[in-house]
Amino acid sequence: MQRFIIIRVFHSVLALFAVSIIIFGLARISGDPVAMMLPIEATDADFARVRAAWGLDKPLHIQYATYVGNIFQGNFGESIKWKGQDALSLVLQRFPATLELSVFALVISAVIGLPIGVIVAVKKDTGVDLAGKIVALLGQSMPSFWLGLMLMWVFAVQFGLLPTSGRGTFKHLILPAVALGYFQVAAVMRLTRSSMLEVLDTEFVKLARIKGISENMVVWKHCLRNALIAPLTYFGLIMGGFLTGSVVTETVFGWPGIGLLAIDAVRARDFQVVQSVVILFAAIFILSNLVVDILYAYLDPRIRYTH
Repeated sequence: MQRFIIIRVFHSVLALFAVSIIIFGLARISGDPVAMMLPIEATDADFARVRAAWGLDKPLHIQYATYVGNIFQGNFGESIKWKGQDALSLVLQRFPATLELSVFALVISAVIGLPIGVIVAVKKDTGVDLAGKIVALLGQSMPSFWLGLMLMWVFAVQFGLLPTSGRGTFKHLILPAVALGYFQVAAVMRLTRSSMLEVLDTEFVKLARIKGISENMVVWKHCLRNALIAPLTYFGLIMGGFLTGSVVTETVFGWPGIGLLAIDAVRARDFQVVQSVVILFAAIFILSNLVVDILYAYLDPRIRYTH
């Protein structure tokens, strides 16, 4: 088991190292940040002075080595757009907003996906089964930004029930959370449906029915409890996906989280903040996958010896 964990940790570190190289290169393709910092009338001497001050006049491999060395010291650099502020501090300030949105989106996915999965499993191969599949699959078919705009147009513009953007009250959270969480409804529904179908055919369910236990009690207590193992395991991956995939939703709704910060940093060519955001997102996603791998290895010892 220890060997399995060490190998998985090594793979995770290697993946994070690869991500750092990729984002370091891509961030510099977007353009010269000095052009965003200096006025139009700036001279070549001004450009050279600012590049030297930020270390942008050095070769790329030297810049990358300096960047990695600073990361190991906990220094992600100073923001170019938000002068005087540390890049990592900016990201951590926005993290609670993204976490709040992701947790509520996860609740939305569970509240919609789990009941639909149970119902379509009980009503297998009926019209209810087909209708449930259509409702769930619509979430995975519609782009989150389009769904967000439609929700905004209906509930904010037409009916005036909810705000269009910002973060403050619980009402501000509803539309972006639904737009983000509805995408995973189909996956949760399919997992719940397949797990429920397996449990419904087991002997203890037949015995419960023979004893005269009500159908609702059999389905929603005995069957669902045993069928939740697979969906609950998947929720860990969903949470990582929500944290790292909220960029579009936060931009549409003006939600002041890490995703909106990343967009603003890209527009300003702020290398330091963009790199910090991507490294944090990659670390969250890689860590969630690592935890799931280790949990699977504990649950199924065969995994330890086949990898």
